[in-house]
Amino acid sequence: MAGPISMGTSTARPPERPMRADARRNHERLVGVARTAFAEHGTDASLEDIARQAGVGIGTLYRHFPNRDALMNAVFQDALCSLLDRSRELAGAEAPCRALVDWLGAIITHAGEYRGLARALMSASQDRNSALAQCHLPLREAGAGLLRRAQESGAVRADVSIDDLLQLTNAIALAAEQSADDPELAGRLLRLTLRGLK
Repeated sequence: MAGPISMGTSTARPPERPMRADARRNHERLVGVARTAFAEHGTDASLEDIARQAGVGIGTLYRHFPNRDALMNAVFQDALCSLLDRSRELAGAEAPCRALVDWLGAIITHAGEYRGLARALMSASQDRNSALAQCHLPLREAGAGLLRRAQESGAVRADVSIDDLLQLTNAIALAAEQSADDPELAGRLLRLTLRGLK
């Protein structure tokens, strides 16, 4: 008589089940309302208000998005895709330093659309467990490629790191957010920063 068959334990997670239609609608409604709320009131907009405006309870919001960073990550996926697409467009540019500058400027512009986003991204860069790290890490990889080309061309010093550049970029966006009466500030600060890179 054969012994019992040993079932090995697997560390692989079972595939995620697709969302039910009503859950998918709730998810999409929450992201849409949150995008508007973050644009109008900043990233610290009330999650309770977002849930209410989406026509769901706060428990439903937390089932879809366990914390604010997870909701922010979902809201910013479109912008993330645009920034990643832009980095691919610039990857073969004839002027690698100009390409890097253009891309960093695009990040500043995006961060400026939502009050509080620059601060949140700065925090996420230090916290790999944050849901917003899912935004930061692809941006870091894309920026590293543009920086490497600029360094190989001799236009940017070899000791400059993408982490430092992204922190500076977020700091510039944060400074611009605090000085809304000076719309040229971000551009001036970015140009000053880049002079130090050469």
